[in-house]
Amino acid sequence: MKPILNIAAYLFVSLDHLTELRTKILDQCNARELKGTILLTGEGINLFLAGKELELRGFLDWLREDARFAPLEAKESWSETQPFKKMLVKIKNEIIRMNHPAIRPEEGRAKFISPKKLQEWLDRGTDDLGRPVVMIDTRNAFEVDYGTFENALHFNINKFTEFPEAISAHKEALSDKTLVSFCTGGIRCEKSGLYMREIGMEHSYQLEGGILKYFEEVGSAHYQGSCFVFDEREALEPNLDSIPLENSIRKKLKA
Repeated sequence: MKPILNIAAYLFVSLDHLTELRTKILDQCNARELKGTILLTGEGINLFLAGKELELRGFLDWLREDARFAPLEAKESWSETQPFKKMLVKIKNEIIRMNHPAIRPEEGRAKFISPKKLQEWLDRGTDDLGRPVVMIDTRNAFEVDYGTFENALHFNINKFTEFPEAISAHKEALSDKTLVSFCTGGIRCEKSGLYMREIGMEHSYQLEGGILKYFEEVGSAHYQGSCFVFDEREALEPNLDSIPLENSIRKKLKA
């Protein structure tokens, strides 16, 4: 077992007194020598943290003592070294910016599909009703360059706020397909899934837990390449190991 536990987690829940909450969370993380980034907003929390297993699990236990955070679930991976350089807790307007304030995941999620059920669909090429399945990559173009699902549709966007216009332009062409949107850990799809339903894309789902959860439960089936992550590991392979240095896109770009 590698010594450093890494977690990615988010939860859409109404939060207030953010400055006070920020101080409490930062004090807990520093006391446990954790590093990473936590975003606090009025609509919820987003975490990317790493540290020693007991300390990190202890922090999550402490956080869940607050009833608002009790449902928080984390995706896990392991590394030889600490992938973050500092501990940051930031207050933001949105967990993930979309510029569509009417989209509120806390009030009700879009339909989702588990990684193993998705694998069944992709093995067959259709959903349970026989409709063709199309994977919708909601991530930015540079993330897609690292890897994505086979034959996934992506839009070469540079920021998530461009996604609504991009998917809307394909609404008619995709009307006879079952759509599964996905991202790194699932957070962007909490909003993209709701937006797709809002504009009438009724046969749409979000991949529960995103690519990282798919790697954890399924592995590499129907996925090509690695998955970019927002820390010093750069990207993870389907076995959740960091990509080898010789395969680093950053290294190739600097060459």
